[in-house]
Amino acid sequence: QVQLVESGGGSVQAGGSLRLSCAASGSTYSRRCMGWFRQAPGKEREGVATIHTSSLRTYYADSVKGRFTISRDITKNTLYLQMNSLKPEDTATYFCAAKPGGSEYLGCGVDGYNYWGQGTQVTISS
Repeated sequence: QVQLVESGGGSVQAGGSLRLSCAASGSTYSRRCMGWFRQAPGKEREGVATIHTSSLRTYYADSVKGRFTISRDITKNTLYLQMNSLKPEDTATYFCAAKPGGSEYLGCGVDGYNYWGQGTQVTISS
């Protein structure tokens, strides 16, 4: 079993920055892949960024490339999402997720995540 707890959401103006954190516990195998997803009201959930925790291969959605950075601190069992140059369209509830498997060479993709946190709200004002 895996437990994920997000923190760090909030409200900032466009152009600002936020860093989301996800404290993880439980099976290391079951969280070989970890990622950040978001869902805005009336929209489908979107995979924002994922990382293979062994190879550190990452994936970013086109909409956040160059602005967001996913990373993990293995000593703290924590996943991060550094978000810079925030835009109003980044407003959403952000979720941390995990799954086993993935590929050290190809990465983790955005499908098949079976462990989820409760979400943290990010609101960007123009």
